[in-house]
Amino acid sequence: MANQVLTHWNVEDAVFWEKQGRAIASRNLWISIPALVLAFSVWMVWSAVVVNLPYVGFEFTTRELFWLAALPALCGATLRIVYAFMVPVFGGRRWTAISTALLLLPAVGIGYAVRDPATSYSTLVVLALLCGLGGGNFASSMANINFFFPKAQKGTALGLNAGLGNLGVSLVQFVVPAVITLGIFGALGGEPQTWTRGAEVRQIWLQNAGFIWVPFILVCALGAWFGMHDLASAKASVSEQTVIFKRKHSWIMCWLYLGTFGSFIGYSAGFPLLIQSQFPLANALSYAWLGPLISALIRPLGGWLADKLGGARVTLWTFVAMAAGVLGVLAFLPSSGQGGSFYGFLVMFMLLFAASGVGNGSTFRMIPVIFMNQHLRAAVGMGPQAEDRALRDANTEAAALLGFASAVGAFGGFFIPMSYGVSISISGAAHAALATFLVFYLVCIAMTWWYYARRRAPMPC
Repeated sequence: MANQVLTHWNVEDAVFWEKQGRAIASRNLWISIPALVLAFSVWMVWSAVVVNLPYVGFEFTTRELFWLAALPALCGATLRIVYAFMVPVFGGRRWTAISTALLLLPAVGIGYAVRDPATSYSTLVVLALLCGLGGGNFASSMANINFFFPKAQKGTALGLNAGLGNLGVSLVQFVVPAVITLGIFGALGGEPQTWTRGAEVRQIWLQNAGFIWVPFILVCALGAWFGMHDLASAKASVSEQTVIFKRKHSWIMCWLYLGTFGSFIGYSAGFPLLIQSQFPLANALSYAWLGPLISALIRPLGGWLADKLGGARVTLWTFVAMAAGVLGVLAFLPSSGQGGSFYGFLVMFMLLFAASGVGNGSTFRMIPVIFMNQHLRAAVGMGPQAEDRALRDANTEAAALLGFASAVGAFGGFFIPMSYGVSISISGAAHAALATFLVFYLVCIAMTWWYYARRRAPMPC
């Protein structure tokens, strides 16, 4: 595999980029994207499975179901803290192949477990946690792609990798309802279950929600192993990367990314159950895929706009739109015995999903620019060697923070569904949870303006 370890890599050199770098970087990006799509699909598959469990014989409370929907995000967020530092240690090619292959564990496990309503709650909890393996992959994938592209194109490249990768969240909400209606694996897939809701009765193969991803995981893992590259210049120890924890802007950007990506993944995980609990006559899975699809497709636009207009400016207006979206959702929710407006609720949530997608792209463009500016400022007047070292350190630290910030952001996938669950169990409505989100977005607006977007901001980006 010697030819897959690149010993010379300098994408800030325009000649090298045009002659060699662009083609290699594009190849790694377009192998990375489908692997990340699968990672998000496996991570979020539980949200599509959970809403069907009560109808095939599993007897759990609403709170237990919200816990099952939230646990993959909790595990994925935690794993991202570890995955964030893996690429410089193991290499992007190796780690992408290994982490993709690990997705087989939850995919196969779900397929066998959901066939029997006697499966214990603790077993389903373990499988929900294993789905978090898919969430971890995002941190290492983004860190890896960051190394391959020059500063001027990082926003677009990271936006494409993340945005198209995020399509897995929508894909799973679209694919699972379709494949569980068909016995596509024959005897290998097992017998169907009887799905019952009121007078509606039909046969489904809920196990297909797990089995459907297995062949694609195998293809992508092999594609990464044989088709991607490891960069010698991207090698770094864990201690070299953990310097990010001493940087003030690392923690600020983690907070802002919790506001953008945390909203995206949290709303995606909790959306089906929120619809089901607040508008029981609506078919949750008929609409649940729309928001994640919009958010994923618009994320590359967020990166591109940030490259053109500046990440801080785009991020600031993103949070303004998200605050407006929460106010709209609150206005259309059922309240005080009134039925609310499902379609008004749906439109406002689409605004939230779209804004979070744009913000996902713009915040991730801000991170490498902040580190590049910070290190180049420190190297001014110290000569070419110091500038080269500054570029290397900036890329290493930015890659580590892209992964770590994605870990912090992913905790939104746990807190948002759990906030819904707690709010609904206490008051019967989700208003308290949404009001908390509104206050959070207002804080994000203030932080973005103060540190990055105002005229004399300490780190304009």
